Amino acid sequence: MVNLNLALVILFQFASAYAQTLSVSVPLLAPSGATTLSPTLFSLSIEQDTWTDWAGTDAPNAFLVNVLDNLKQRTGEPPWFRIGADSEDRTNFNADVQFSQTVSSTPSVATPYPEAGAVVVGNGFYQIAEHLPAGTRVVWGVNLRSKNTTAAVLEAQSINKAFSSPVMQAAGVTLEFIEVGNEPDDYGDDVGYNTTTWTVEKYVAQWTEFAANVSLTGAVKPGLGPKFFGPSFAGVSHAADSFSALGIFTSGILETPPGSLLTTFSQHHYQCGAGEILVDIVQKDLIRGNLTELLPDIAVVHSHGLDYVLGETNSCFGHGAVNTSNVGGIAIWTLDYLLFAAQVGVSRAFFHQGVGYKYNAIQPVTLTRSTIDGSPLSAPLPPHVQPAYYAALVAAEAIGASGASTSVELDIADDEVSGYAFYEQGALKRAVLISHKMFFAGGAVPRGVKRIALDFIGGQAPKGNINLKKLFIPSADATTGLLWGGQSFDGPDGKPSGTIVLQESSVDAVDLSDTEILLLLF
Repeated sequence: MVNLNLALVILFQFASAYAQTLSVSVPLLAPSGATTLSPTLFSLSIEQDTWTDWAGTDAPNAFLVNVLDNLKQRTGEPPWFRIGADSEDRTNFNADVQFSQTVSSTPSVATPYPEAGAVVVGNGFYQIAEHLPAGTRVVWGVNLRSKNTTAAVLEAQSINKAFSSPVMQAAGVTLEFIEVGNEPDDYGDDVGYNTTTWTVEKYVAQWTEFAANVSLTGAVKPGLGPKFFGPSFAGVSHAADSFSALGIFTSGILETPPGSLLTTFSQHHYQCGAGEILVDIVQKDLIRGNLTELLPDIAVVHSHGLDYVLGETNSCFGHGAVNTSNVGGIAIWTLDYLLFAAQVGVSRAFFHQGVGYKYNAIQPVTLTRSTIDGSPLSAPLPPHVQPAYYAALVAAEAIGASGASTSVELDIADDEVSGYAFYEQGALKRAVLISHKMFFAGGAVPRGVKRIALDFIGGQAPKGNINLKKLFIPSADATTGLLWGGQSFDGPDGKPSGTIVLQESSVDAVDLSDTEILLLLF
């Protein structure tokens, strides 16, 4: 009788897991209006004061080269690099400095790895971009906030010198954009501005003056060559008299000579603040609500023929939230946020990184103090990837290397499941299914499974079983142990270990576990 009772319990649990099959319609041919995806949809924004750690000075950072190569193998291109952010506006130039000198800020529990208070750079600072993989495209920021045109011009001259050098050209690393200033809508009384009188019109006038001087250095060129990138506002506003897309266009920025070289509108955008918790930010409807607020600006930008990018983005501002930005469940958020951003008109998302930031996808150098509270580590922590990196791997394989893949979001009537289909030359090739339900280790709730039946429409449905790759996440609160298709990327060299595992599934019985991502291959 004991064995019978145990059998009944197991049977009940199995039946409950599949009590309902979720039907998901998948177009076999790309619908009109499907979004064309850049292979570098996932790109990186680097806090400028940490740049030498990322690139390496005397030699390339071997770990970084490896983890970037993992992505390049899947898309044909390495991620773009935007180098700037907060410390961009704290940077000055001195030709006597080889790479950089920084005035350190004091670490705290809340900010274990703060940005530098000031940065002075020399020619070598820009030249080490040659250490990036061939094919890398770079956006570099110069100082606007200090109101020192000489500093901006000297930086731009050095940038132009580095990227015009034969060594850089042989390395295949190119300068795409110059960014003049970071988050000018946040310039306040603490840096000598008046928050009452600092308006979008005054910003446009100051930007125009600086950009005109930068243009004279040759770092930005009419016709073929680098252009301007900006304005990189921190806040989202839609009014004509505010720091917004409509605001800069109404203020006439595109009618100025340097403004005619502004081809990409960069918006900074985060999902949450440092106090948020994982179960909140991964919610499917909240991700969509967060990104659709950008639609009015995207429409205005596109109407002027400019590209719209998230020039700095990530989960929670302030370097991330503890037990949210650094754990397994954030891979769910990262992938859905990235792919949905493309659906609303974002052509590229630069995920912000530093050294020791909680939300880093990549920790590029050895750490000696905790990223959680700044306390000394008992042993140094070698370079490593964090869970968000696994989402980048999935996105890279879903997008592929054709350079012309398109995507649509699947209409899934379930608040805990999202999905996307991917097409090559109009034909269905891949799909992604994402579970937003968080499973936590040691909790009282067992890990659930949803059975999904694929309903193919508009053509001849695939016959037989399909192959799939699984992003296994041990639990939403795990910091390591993720496996992409059976492989781990957690090693100190950043290279994959283990054998690739493809699984087979019937199209009408695809099992998606809680806190899991599946890539379906057709």
